[in-house]
Amino acid sequence: MAKCSYTVWPGILSGAGTAPLSSTGFTLNPGESTEVLVPSAWSGRLWGRTICGSDPTTGKFSCVTGDCSSDTIECSGGGAAPPATLAEFTLNGAGGLDFYDVSLVDGYNLPMLVSPQGGGSGGGNCTATGCVVELNGGCPTELKLMSGGSGDGDGGCVACKSACEAFGDPKYCCSGEYGTPDACKPSYYSEYFKNACPRAYSYAYDDGTSTFTCAGANYVITFCPTPSTSQKSSDGGIGSASLITSGSIHRLIPSQFCNILATLLLVTSRILLALDVDNHERNN
Repeated sequence: MAKCSYTVWPGILSGAGTAPLSSTGFTLNPGESTEVLVPSAWSGRLWGRTICGSDPTTGKFSCVTGDCSSDTIECSGGGAAPPATLAEFTLNGAGGLDFYDVSLVDGYNLPMLVSPQGGGSGGGNCTATGCVVELNGGCPTELKLMSGGSGDGDGGCVACKSACEAFGDPKYCCSGEYGTPDACKPSYYSEYFKNACPRAYSYAYDDGTSTFTCAGANYVITFCPTPSTSQKSSDGGIGSASLITSGSIHRLIPSQFCNILATLLLVTSRILLALDVDNHERNN
């Protein structure tokens, strides 16, 4: 069992028809934070990349998990290579509601939690959702992504693939003759994710228990939100984040983020992304 502290490189991909953000990827070292402004009607996805670096010969940047194939820290329109835990948003959608979820349909690489803050007056259930447990250690052998790049690598498990990615079988991918909710059902593999993280998407037609709505809220996206036997905060000390809304600045007290290891805050009207990363450990 090898334990190590690590940096998270968040990636951001805007949805089809949505203008890209000014920043689509950046580095968060332990204790650092950053802010990214997002339009009020934005849609897209966010994820955390891990085990990243630049090739000493070519200078090209890449990550073992969540890589967006841009060759730079900025993703620039590239999406997350699976397996990766995804936070997905459609803001100011039907009925003026925000729709959000955490998806493991493309697999899992690290814990993530989405927590609405201060919403609800305009409708929606405003429920926190995500996958807050560490799944790499218990990942079925045939789904493991090892640090060597495959299930047969010499290193530890760094991510857990979906069955669709691992096997390419239409019954796991909900494609072809399985491309309807009636034909595509949960599998042994999707149940591994669902049993551990009941509010997260575990396969393509998992909508009923996995999509949430809110209005008038800010959203805190937290990577590795709770300490466990395989990951923990070194001291709980988190830097403060600035939220800029309509020209005002609100300071978040560090104690409000006790034990948060990496936090991304989306602020309405619209959205500011502020992430804090603290030292922590996890199993490889």
